[in-house]
Amino acid sequence: MLKKPFILIAILSALLCSSIHGAKEVAQTPPLGWNSFDAYDCRINEADFKANTDVFAKKLKEYGWEYVVLDYIWWHPEPGNWATERRWGHPNIRFKEDGEPLHPEYTTIDEYGRLLPAVERFPSSKDGEGFKPLADYVHSKGLKFGIHIMRGIHRNAYYYDLPIKGTKYTARDIAEPWDTCDWCNHMFGVDASKPGAQEYYNSLFELYASWGVDYVKVDDISARDYGEEEIQLIKNAIKNSGRPMVLSLSPGETPLAYANIVKEQANLWRISADFWDTWGALRHNFDLINAWSVHSGPGHWPDADMLPIGRLSLDNRPHGPERMTQFTEDEQYTLMNLWSIARSPLMIGADLLSSPQFTFDLLTNADLLEVNQKSENGRQIYRDFHQTEVIWLADIPDSEDKYFAIFNIGEVEKDISFDFELEHLRGKYQITDLWTKEDLGVAERSFTTRLRPHASAIYRMSVVKE
Repeated sequence: MLKKPFILIAILSALLCSSIHGAKEVAQTPPLGWNSFDAYDCRINEADFKANTDVFAKKLKEYGWEYVVLDYIWWHPEPGNWATERRWGHPNIRFKEDGEPLHPEYTTIDEYGRLLPAVERFPSSKDGEGFKPLADYVHSKGLKFGIHIMRGIHRNAYYYDLPIKGTKYTARDIAEPWDTCDWCNHMFGVDASKPGAQEYYNSLFELYASWGVDYVKVDDISARDYGEEEIQLIKNAIKNSGRPMVLSLSPGETPLAYANIVKEQANLWRISADFWDTWGALRHNFDLINAWSVHSGPGHWPDADMLPIGRLSLDNRPHGPERMTQFTEDEQYTLMNLWSIARSPLMIGADLLSSPQFTFDLLTNADLLEVNQKSENGRQIYRDFHQTEVIWLADIPDSEDKYFAIFNIGEVEKDISFDFELEHLRGKYQITDLWTKEDLGVAERSFTTRLRPHASAIYRMSVVKE
């Protein structure tokens, strides 16, 4: 007679746990995807987004790549066509001294202060459809759809004092006009303590859920003065929407002091500033990734930023001239090896329509992706006094085998040795190169490889049973 009540209690308990921990049910492994920013800046349109999605589905999906993410200012019909103090084409909003917008027609916004896609660039969004048709297209390919948003509420909503859906409050009740992004002036911060603040974010994510959004990149929220209260509003809104969504925070460097908080609030958070194709930036990320590695795990991943490989910065925007990546081939392997053994999310930023086959070869090494998706406890175990040699090690679940990567971050070619005693690894190990698939024989006590400057190698070491 007591079985049914106990079963009901168990079900209710499971549902409660699911609702509390729902954010952790997504991103159980580091997301693999594509983001439009590195190639298209703020100017991508529906046709280009679909074309890149098609290539992504054809060339990457079978290897586990899943997310296609549309980056910022999708609500503007023609962003980036005037000079600003920051750079040509940066999409700042122009307004009069009293805050009145000079061009209100450039902001596509609904009656509740929620930004909508510009029909001029995304024609399928007409008649109030929003991004649902585009998300449906992505889903039809067996992929997941993401969007970028800036934190806060648009300054036009503040100027016109638009109502917050379902409440008696308005934009001016919750907005902080003194709290603006120092590199993009569109939004005002939201005061989390004000009535209506949570309801505003609920209305946003209710809209995104109706579109079928699977991934939200929230910008101007994690670096410098970490926006803990506003992030909590967003986390609550995702839960309230009823749709699982990956929550990614940008830009970095996220302060390390907030590590334990950000792990509970988000699925990904940027640990670096915008990462571009220079050796200096990659070398700096060795330090950042090492510092954050202990905070990596299912549902919460330190994000070393996108992979700036392939063709970048179309039409000379957003960063530097249009180009193939400036990373050498050795540096591109180093980038992939480090991001993979550290289990950073992998988000390709290139134009997939014009990038060479070498770019796709880097992204479709099944053995390397296995390291990124399934290894555990990846950590730096050695860096020499001169700061030129780095070794990382990672565990393979349910196995005595390991992965290890050796990096030459110096400026001269050299032999680098991994002394197995560093990790008390005793016995004999079969060494396999994950890129060449070459069996390199049995090693005992140590393994040595010769590497060019900025080059690296990654291996599986398999226990040899006597």
